[in-house]
Amino acid sequence: MTPEAADVALKIQPIARVVSPYREKFGIPRQPGLVPAARGFLQMLPGYDNPKAFEGMEGFSHLWVIFGFHECGGQWRLRVRPPRLGGNREMGVFATRSPFRPNNLGLSVLLFDGLEDAEEGIRLKVSGLDLQDGTPVYDIKPYLPYVDSVPDALGGFANREPEQKLAVEFSVQARGVLDSLADEGALQALISQSLALDPRPAYRRGESQERTYGMRLGDYDVRWHVAGKQVTVEQILPIR
Repeated sequence: MTPEAADVALKIQPIARVVSPYREKFGIPRQPGLVPAARGFLQMLPGYDNPKAFEGMEGFSHLWVIFGFHECGGQWRLRVRPPRLGGNREMGVFATRSPFRPNNLGLSVLLFDGLEDAEEGIRLKVSGLDLQDGTPVYDIKPYLPYVDSVPDALGGFANREPEQKLAVEFSVQARGVLDSLADEGALQALISQSLALDPRPAYRRGESQERTYGMRLGDYDVRWHVAGKQVTVEQILPIR
């Protein structure tokens, strides 16, 4: 790096942390808004939790969130294999939303559900999350429909919204756990919407045998398998 480049190098620090039901990378939706039931918070960090910084925010329905892919190991790639193409074709990293980027920065537009002054401090309620729990947030900006929505924009190889590929059903054990919860519909919706998108790696989708998968959603370990176009949630186990 030249001295001139060093002088303009950007130094950023988190202003918030994501509180998300997705506790691990596996199973996270690959774009925001695909799972409306994925609700959580942007927990503001000390120094950025002054109520004055949020005056006027109540008039906006969506927010841009600039965040860091904090579990990618810092390695970036010139070419990546987008899941949208089945993981079989390579594209330039800047033609994708891959997390393996030079600065590991990501951008999501989330539904803004309101501001809370909780015991932990100020937090922003959001939904449509595609972010892992603990993700660092570097900036928050309001979504402006008149400039941020471009009706005639082209989406390249990802020009259409992905289809919900799989139907989801629950075993007797899983249904029993859901029925025991005070807000059973929230967890059921989160599981159903997440699994309907088929979070399996592309190279696993052609397998004929039934493989059991597991993913952490909130305080539960969800175990499931796929047969044809059907997902069966075998077990929902509380995480001790």
